[in-house]
Amino acid sequence: MDYERLFNNRALVPEHPHILSRWSRDGADAVRRLACLLDLPYGEHASERLDFFPARVSSRGALPPLLIFMHGGWWRSLDKRDFAWLAAPWQARGVSVALPNYALCPAVSLRDIVQQTCAAVAWLYGRAGRYEFDPQRIHIAGHSAGGHLAAMMLAARWPQWGSQPPADLIKSATAVSGLFELAPVRKASFVNQDLQLTEADCAALSPARLPPATDAPLIVATGALESAAFFEQQDLMLKAWKGVARGPILLEGDNHFTACDRLAEPGHPLFEALAAEIARPH
Repeated sequence: MDYERLFNNRALVPEHPHILSRWSRDGADAVRRLACLLDLPYGEHASERLDFFPARVSSRGALPPLLIFMHGGWWRSLDKRDFAWLAAPWQARGVSVALPNYALCPAVSLRDIVQQTCAAVAWLYGRAGRYEFDPQRIHIAGHSAGGHLAAMMLAARWPQWGSQPPADLIKSATAVSGLFELAPVRKASFVNQDLQLTEADCAALSPARLPPATDAPLIVATGALESAAFFEQQDLMLKAWKGVARGPILLEGDNHFTACDRLAEPGHPLFEALAAEIARPH
């Protein structure tokens, strides 16, 4: 398989500059309109910041669940603020939203980024009282490289992280056009020149090679217009995590970029599948 070509989403989707521009514009508008706390530090590095969009506590005092969204960009581009538009429909559904940033390759390694994601999730869990969300109802979603990070959080052994997080910290994950096996990514020089993945990295950081830590579900969705490489990724994960991975949800008419939009579209099968998981008692 020609991974150099099939993973090059910007070349495969000529209209991608317009989509990225729309995301940035809509993200800036969401920050102006929505209740939010910006650039909360979950660590000491300048990249270790997250934006938090609180939902209201119910009239009966019930705390809202939390949805954490991890952005994509091949672990080397984009920013949390480009995806602030995701928060609006979830706030309207009574769900708080957190958007963490992470340092980008090649300044750091993918191992570092996974560690930062763990740190952001653990930091949020430990501050559920301060930010008024239910620590027993934390869910995570991600797009593309962010889908990889979301799946890695289901493989994380949280009690090993510290004394606070329980083993079932993450109640579900949703990966949109995610990356689950990194060996093919090593064959795409246009991206691996920055990632510098080794065979050891692929073994340790490929969700498809790791056992899930709990039985929390992973919703797998893929744009119908994706390249064959992303359907290969989808199929590998569904086979590897059989019984935990759910789907696939085929996003009709969507390319690699517009697939992410469905996470913010009430009524769409992807949005409603995630909403149903968040609403399910745990």
